[in-house]
Amino acid sequence: MVSSLVSTLSPEERHRRDSPGLRRVNLALFIAGLTTFISLYSAQALLPALSRAFHVSPAGSSLLVSLATGTLALAVIPVSALSERFGRTRVMLVSSAIAVPLGLLVPLCPSFPALAAVRALQGIALAGVPAVAMAYLAEEVHPEAFGGAMGRYIAGNTIGGLAGRLLPGFVTDLAGWRWGLAVTALASALLTVAFWALLPRSRFFTPSRPGLGGLLRHLRDPGMRRLYVVGLVLMATFVTVYNYLGYRLIAAPFGLPQTVVALLFIMYLAGTFSSPMAGSLADRIGRRPVLLGACLVTAGGLLLTLPDSLPAVAAGLLVMTTGFFAAHSVASGWVGRRAATARAHASGLYLFFYYLGSSVGGSAGGLAYEHGRWPSTVAYGLVLLAVAFAAALGVRVSAGEKRTAPSPSPGSE
Repeated sequence: MVSSLVSTLSPEERHRRDSPGLRRVNLALFIAGLTTFISLYSAQALLPALSRAFHVSPAGSSLLVSLATGTLALAVIPVSALSERFGRTRVMLVSSAIAVPLGLLVPLCPSFPALAAVRALQGIALAGVPAVAMAYLAEEVHPEAFGGAMGRYIAGNTIGGLAGRLLPGFVTDLAGWRWGLAVTALASALLTVAFWALLPRSRFFTPSRPGLGGLLRHLRDPGMRRLYVVGLVLMATFVTVYNYLGYRLIAAPFGLPQTVVALLFIMYLAGTFSSPMAGSLADRIGRRPVLLGACLVTAGGLLLTLPDSLPAVAAGLLVMTTGFFAAHSVASGWVGRRAATARAHASGLYLFFYYLGSSVGGSAGGLAYEHGRWPSTVAYGLVLLAVAFAAALGVRVSAGEKRTAPSPSPGSE
C-alpha cells in the first residue's frame, strides 16, 4: 500500500512552506520533541535533591542523566535501521508507547540503583523519535521548507527540555522529588497521546533491508564525520553546564533555593526561537556560516557565566543556550540534507554521537567541576567548543547537496 502510494507521488508533492500538511507535520513533531525531552531530562533539575536523598556525589547523581542519554545513544542506530525496514511513523509510535509506562515507573523506584536501571531502560525506549524524526522530515518535507521544519522540531526539544526541568523542580519544592517526577511522567503521557493523533503517515518512505552499508557509507564521508564530531562536543558542553550549574547556584555565594534555580532553565526558551531562525537562515545563506557563528555565540555565553554575579550567569546562560540550539539545528539538518540515501542511518549516527556527548561528556564535566569548580568547568567547555568550530570549518558541501538543496546566495557556502 505504501509502496504503491509512493510510486504515484512526485517529489514536488512533498509538504511545502505554509501548507496544511506541513503545519500538521510541524505540530506533531514539535509535540514529539516536547514529550521526549520532558522525559529524558526530568531528572536533571533534581540532581542536587537526588544527591541528598540517596547520599551520592554530583558526578554520581549525574548518572541518572548520563545513563538515559547513553542508552539512547546506543539504541538510535539499531532503531534507525528498524525504521528502514518497518517505516518511520511505525517506529516512532511504538517507541513512544513503550516509553510511557517506563516513565510512570521512575517515581516509584525505591533505591538509587533501581532508579538508575529504569532511567537506562527509559533511554532505550525514547530513542525511536529522535532516531527517525530527521529522516522522516527529509523524506516528507520539500527542500525549500526543510531547514525551518527541522528548526521547529528542535524548538519542541527545547521546550520539552525546559518543561522537563521546570515542572519537576517546582513540584519537588512543594511535595518532594517523587511527586516532581510523577507529575512530569503524567504530562508526558498526555502529550504522547496527542502525538499519536496528529502524526501524518509517511508518503515517500520506501522500505529497505537494514544493513551496515549505509552506516559505513556515511562514516566514510569526511563531512559527515565532522558533523558527528560537532554534535558530540556541542552536547557535551551543553549538558555539562546544565548538570552542574545548579550545584554552583545552591552553594555560596549564591545560596539560591531549588525553585529559583529551576527558573534559570527558562533560558531554554531562547532555543525555541534560535533553532527555527537558524534553520531558515541556513536555507537562505548557507549552513557553514550559520553553524560557525552559532559556535562562537555559544562560547561567548559560556564565558559570561564566569563571574559570581547572578545577572551575568543568567545572561551567559541565555546566550549560550541561544547559540547551542542554533548550532544543533543547523548541524542535524545538514546531516539530513547531506544523506542522499539511508537517511535514518545518517541521523542515527549523528544522534549516537550527540547523546554520547551528553552521556560521557556530561559525566567528564562532573569531574572538571569537582576538581576546579566553575572556572574548570568553563575551561572544559571552551576546549570542546574549539573542537566543534574546527570541525565545522572543514565541512564542504557534497555533490548530492548541490543537486537537492535550494540554491543559497552566491558564495554563501
